Amino acid sequence: MRYHHRHVEKRLSRMADRFPILVLGGARQTGKSTLLARLFGDRARTFVFDPVVDVGDARRDPELFLHVNPPPLILDEVQYAPELLSVLKRTTDARPGEKGLYFLTGSQQLQVLKSVRESLAGRAFVMDLWPMSDTELSPELRPGLLDILYSEARPPDARELLARLAERAPPSTSGGALYEKMFRGGYPGLMEFRTDEVIEWFSSYLRTYVERDVRTLRDLSEPHDFTRFVRLCAALSAQEVNFAKLGREIGVTPKTARGWLKVMSASYQSVFLDAYSGNTVKRISGKPKMYTTDTGFACFLLSISSPNGLGSHPRLGALFETYVVTEILKHLEGLPARPRVWHWRARSGAEVDLLLERDGIFVALEIKLAARPSRRDLSGLRAFRDTYPHLDLALNVVVHGGSDLYLLDDQSVALPVAWI
Repeated sequence: MRYHHRHVEKRLSRMADRFPILVLGGARQTGKSTLLARLFGDRARTFVFDPVVDVGDARRDPELFLHVNPPPLILDEVQYAPELLSVLKRTTDARPGEKGLYFLTGSQQLQVLKSVRESLAGRAFVMDLWPMSDTELSPELRPGLLDILYSEARPPDARELLARLAERAPPSTSGGALYEKMFRGGYPGLMEFRTDEVIEWFSSYLRTYVERDVRTLRDLSEPHDFTRFVRLCAALSAQEVNFAKLGREIGVTPKTARGWLKVMSASYQSVFLDAYSGNTVKRISGKPKMYTTDTGFACFLLSISSPNGLGSHPRLGALFETYVVTEILKHLEGLPARPRVWHWRARSGAEVDLLLERDGIFVALEIKLAARPSRRDLSGLRAFRDTYPHLDLALNVVVHGGSDLYLLDDQSVALPVAWI
């Protein structure tokens, strides 16, 4: 299978020259091992750890394992050999000034990051690898919206942003092609599968996820209930989180629902966006929004059987929002200085799907499935500007499902999703 370049490559390579240890997190099957092998495999030996087999006696005798296997090393799925982490601290401390010694991967955020915080603080750089973006699945990486917004010469207004985007625009995406991309999602292993085989791949993925990853993170007395919970979360993607409602739907307590959501976040299956409030807390809903991290997996969990079935599904709008949000988050992971990300919703119902803030400058994004949004679709963006008149709100972007790039007004650009 041909290698596809990833957004995070330059950042990851740069940090290998700054830190002795790199930790690459991400869901199962996002391509962590392939990426590390591509970047560092010519100089580092690889060990893949297992929940059952003690590879190289790393769990039983981590000191000996690291003694007989000098760096550089790629330590894959290190959550299955957590005993190594405290020894890695001593090993790196014994080699002052050396960088790029150990490259770790993990698909369980709670265990890996907790151990990194406790054992490797200041010695390890941590970043996440998402399922592949539309651009990463293309023949070559191409610059898009975020590369322009956060370039050294930031576009001063919507007209300049439009002009720069038009210079770099990828081919237009038809509705059918868009539904195909949403249905398949971004897991690299699916690139060789036909569309009618996608469901079989995700069926195996779900079983492996529940039986291996989740059971390692939490004792599941009722794995069937947890699977139902995962399906429910897919149905509620792009909505604000209501823990009591989540629990009631499958007959568990809000505390259990919170715990299971924590497991899903820790295993990179859900992501949460906090609500922006500023200084108007009383008028603003403070609930986070939840998104499934891959629309292909979400489609499978919702029993959507084909791109055509997706096109007529009642959750199509929410899945489109999920697709756009996760595409943006994938791109942000590769930026050297990432903006903070929120959603915003007033109690009146006015909302902005995404807010990006860096250096005190805000960019507001609204997401509309319509092929050609109009100025009426700017109502949430106007409400946000009216609520916070003193914020530096540089630009508005309406990301849509059509193929036309155009101005909505002097501060707002309508952007096809393919151009993110």
